Amino acid sequence: MATNSLSEGSRSAGPLPDPAASLPSPGKDHASPGLTLTAAMLGFALITLDASVVNVALPAIGGSLGGGMTGLQWVVDAYTLAFAALMLSTGALSDRIGATRAYAIGITVFTLASVACGLAPSLPALIGARVVQGVAAAVVLPASLSLVRQAYADAAKRARAVAMWAAGGSVAVALGPVAGGALTTAWDWSGIFFVNVPLGAVALALLLRAPRSERRPAPLDVPGQLLAVLTLTAVTFAVIEGGTTGLIALGVAVAAGMLFWRTEARQAHPVVPLGLFRDRTVAITVAAGAACSVAFYGLVFVFSLFFQEVQGRSALWAGLMFLPMTGLIAVTNVFAGKLAARVGPRLPMLAGQAVAVAGLLLLLFADASTPALGLAFLMVPLALGCALTIPPLTAAMMEAVPADRAGLAAGVLNSARQVAGGLGIAAFGGLVAGDFVSGMRVSLLIAAGLLAASGVATLGLRRRN
Repeated sequence: MATNSLSEGSRSAGPLPDPAASLPSPGKDHASPGLTLTAAMLGFALITLDASVVNVALPAIGGSLGGGMTGLQWVVDAYTLAFAALMLSTGALSDRIGATRAYAIGITVFTLASVACGLAPSLPALIGARVVQGVAAAVVLPASLSLVRQAYADAAKRARAVAMWAAGGSVAVALGPVAGGALTTAWDWSGIFFVNVPLGAVALALLLRAPRSERRPAPLDVPGQLLAVLTLTAVTFAVIEGGTTGLIALGVAVAAGMLFWRTEARQAHPVVPLGLFRDRTVAITVAAGAACSVAFYGLVFVFSLFFQEVQGRSALWAGLMFLPMTGLIAVTNVFAGKLAARVGPRLPMLAGQAVAVAGLLLLLFADASTPALGLAFLMVPLALGCALTIPPLTAAMMEAVPADRAGLAAGVLNSARQVAGGLGIAAFGGLVAGDFVSGMRVSLLIAAGLLAASGVATLGLRRRN
């Protein structure tokens, strides 16, 4: 997430090839909505998979490239941070250059960065390639959803297509740890990145049947975006590095954050409209989404290491341990969405947060001797609780903002969740770097406290009449 634009070739070297140059023009009648949807789903699943597949491979990466706990935290957070911070403005970028072109560029860069990850000779090289992956993923996400929306003119068909697109991400979340464990065991850690190459190629091939998207004017808040990147990077650096360097980074984060606040207050089209948070529903839902991300992504990170480094299990076995919890997410998401439509978001959000807190407290009893199967099922309540919470809070936020700000609000919510997950990994990684089990328990208590606090805040949501 070091930049928010792609490099151009020099004049002497000639222009870089345009990945979208061979795509059909707008409105061609041979376009297939089904193939467009498949291409969009594959890209969304690919970038979602890469947010979780790496966790189980971390011990193998550390053994091969070194770097200790701090380095492993950056392997995860370099991607998450880049993804989260740039997602604030890549929706506008997609509109300006066209969703088809943005998607093609994003998938191409993501695939090439995956190759660079797999070939990385050192930890800094891997972390740098992960940043590029995150930048590309931030471009792919809004472009993929735009492709789905433009492929279906009928509102009912479009709603079903968007649901299928979202389901692709849920399946990727479920498969991530298992795929990471299987690839690391059968090949080595580089396999989790090289597998992206054929998948990216298939996504681009399917995109050839999609109509070229029209370009639409969309304002870009470049100063706000750059300050957001600086603030979030400095905060993450402070949490991971600690010590004197961390204090300096924290000072940079505070200064950049204050400047960001002033800049956004004066921008006509800010990347983060601060006025959104004056709405109580928006503030509560963003806080609840962030708490869920800290708990979920933090737990996956910590227990990926716990299974292998404390209990001495293989990467494949560690990945399989997450299957009961992640496998139920997609089904629970659908149920939660229907429940929220019937009774409103407040009740399922409260129930979900309560279940997640209970699950985190149960995990406090885990130690090196806890049976693996028992641990696998002890993690289920957290996943169920978060899966019950996220669809209702997303619906609540969308209802609370004007229609013309829905996309922007969704970007703010998703960015907040990604940033919170990254900061959770940064904090929990530091806690388990010493006495692992004690640090793990403190991490679980922090996550439970955040979810309990967001649950109390959720009581402030309006009841459905």
